[in-house]
Amino acid sequence: MKKLITLAAGAATLIGTLAAGNAMAATTLESVKDRGHLQCGVTTGLPGFSQPDDKGNWTGIDVDTCRAVAAAIFGDGAKVQFTPLTAKERFTALQSGEIDVLSRNTTWTLTRDASLGLNFTGTNYYDGQGFLVRKEIGVSDASELDGATFCIQAGTTTELNLADYFRANDMEFKPLVFDTSEQTVQGFASGRCDVLTSDRSQLAALRSKLSDPSSAVILPNTISKEPLGPVVRQGDDQWFNIVKWVLFAQINAEELGITSENVDKMKESDNPNIQRLLGTDGDMGEKLGLPAEFGYDIVKEVGNYGEMYNRNVGPGTPLDLERGLNALWTEGGIMYAPPLR
Repeated sequence: MKKLITLAAGAATLIGTLAAGNAMAATTLESVKDRGHLQCGVTTGLPGFSQPDDKGNWTGIDVDTCRAVAAAIFGDGAKVQFTPLTAKERFTALQSGEIDVLSRNTTWTLTRDASLGLNFTGTNYYDGQGFLVRKEIGVSDASELDGATFCIQAGTTTELNLADYFRANDMEFKPLVFDTSEQTVQGFASGRCDVLTSDRSQLAALRSKLSDPSSAVILPNTISKEPLGPVVRQGDDQWFNIVKWVLFAQINAEELGITSENVDKMKESDNPNIQRLLGTDGDMGEKLGLPAEFGYDIVKEVGNYGEMYNRNVGPGTPLDLERGLNALWTEGGIMYAPPLR
């Protein structure tokens, strides 16, 4: 009996120790604050979304999404370090705690949302899978691609979408799989495949890397829905809410006409929606565990959603992508954020 009591007491002590350890575990926000910067997972290099220059300065929508989170926490969008990840590496890096947030053109699917221990916080780019072909092969529609060889990036939703599309249309294809988008475009450029398939925004980005971008064309077909956005680990609702509402703040800012240029003037506005977003009224920041002016800091440092889009992928950039689905709901698109109130 004495031995059983001793074992029970030991087990109780162990459970108590584990419980105390869990209770003392830092939240993601606390860890980021203690470290002094956000650790953000991005691609190894995709123009318009996350791409370093020759001095290591990163630009792109996914990069700006992380800078907006840093601005909300620190009032300084520069307090971010970027971790380049391949498609195969990205989820493990987030699950293991190597990064705080994954912002890497990642498609929101049921399987990823429900079985990887991760939460998708929203959509910062609505996309769809398409096809890039060389003009010289004379193809103008995906229905003419029966038997073609496709360059595909490993660890993406691309191959499954392709299999579904070809099976539904009673056609066959040959996949040629690469680890990175850079290798994929090199495979296409060297003629190892007939077609490069990926999200349409990626195709525009990868075409810009060809020695002669005008030699290839993106076909009109779109074969899937690809909502892309930032991802966090499950189990930290505060962090999930922070990353989610940073994007919502940028979308609301565009809808309210608040830009990085006029945000200081807008702080004098009598509009209660603007006052809540910029922290001159209410306690929106406190509810998230952030400074009162987190919305002001996001817009001042990074801009509203439209500014972020136009700067990185919009008309006049190398990708030259129209807003389309990514326009605000008030402008014919589906970009919509819940109200800050």
